[in-house]
Amino acid sequence: MASPRTDLLPDGTPAPTRRVESEAVYLAFAGGIAGALYGFVVALLAPSLSLADEDPFALWAAIGAAVVAAIAATIGYWRSRNRPGQEWRRSLPSWKFTVNTISVVIVHIALAFLATYALYRVLALGFIGLPVITFWAVVLMTVTLGLSAYIVYLSVSSMTTQRMSSLLMTFIVIGTLTAMVTTPDPEWWTVHFSHLGSFDALSSWIFNGTLIAGGLLVTTFAVYIANDMEEQVRAGVLENPRGARVVPILFVVMGIMLACVGIFPVDVNLALHNISASGMAAMFIVLLVSGPTLLRGMPRSYFVASWSFFAATIASVILFIPAVGYFSLTAFEIIVFALIFGWIAVFIRFLEAAGRAD
Repeated sequence: MASPRTDLLPDGTPAPTRRVESEAVYLAFAGGIAGALYGFVVALLAPSLSLADEDPFALWAAIGAAVVAAIAATIGYWRSRNRPGQEWRRSLPSWKFTVNTISVVIVHIALAFLATYALYRVLALGFIGLPVITFWAVVLMTVTLGLSAYIVYLSVSSMTTQRMSSLLMTFIVIGTLTAMVTTPDPEWWTVHFSHLGSFDALSSWIFNGTLIAGGLLVTTFAVYIANDMEEQVRAGVLENPRGARVVPILFVVMGIMLACVGIFPVDVNLALHNISASGMAAMFIVLLVSGPTLLRGMPRSYFVASWSFFAATIASVILFIPAVGYFSLTAFEIIVFALIFGWIAVFIRFLEAAGRAD
């Protein structure tokens, strides 16, 4: 009787090898040592630190986690190109590999910053006024930076299309929610979704930065999709070779449009902002409508799901138009945004499952 495969995690991504786990642990030790030194320096520079909102311990911790994440992500993503199943990345043009690396690193930096900042803000609500003496500053920074290095290194070392998709969704959701809860205008939702990026405040930097980095990640995402689709074409699963070239291009355009939404906030250039948002939506519609031709060979259930997303998009447009007016602009933008990224997740899962035998 054949033993079950142990090289895949429950989510279908490759399990870390012993070498990767060892490297992650050693990097965590290094991050912990750096964290101890960093915590000691922070305590010297700001001796009256506490977990209260008015004190910047959360910000100090988030900055440290981001720096460590940058180092761990760069090392891990660079080294993982030699792992089984990742060899195809070595054949990429140097500029494309560089862009991919930069986008993956930026997203992990942002996730480490946001997650750490949010964690310590939550702790501040549970330990109001608790002073952070030198000992605890050292301990907390050691744990924070060590865990950041460990988690980030493992994440980038097992990067697949599906994990890239999950990373994209997580990043977009966390970044957007952080902008929502930190915005200086609690009634931003009465205007429109893009209003979050129109303030001269940290929340707007987070919102626009999330869109820019997310768009960059989508362009990297397209490289992984191209590789997966070419494999499916060679295996005879996908019947239209042209789809392996066109679909990734459409994803690249979608990523550029998403980034431009953040590059041109509504208060900077409304016309370019709207063109970028409309362009992203247009690429989404093209991908849905062209699916039966470009993705011929995908399971029938995928096309059922795809046309359901298309129907939901059309229904949202109808409910938003002034003649009906059931949806506000904010609700319409959020719904379409959710449909786009929801479809991406479904598409990736079906693309990976298409070639598997039941």
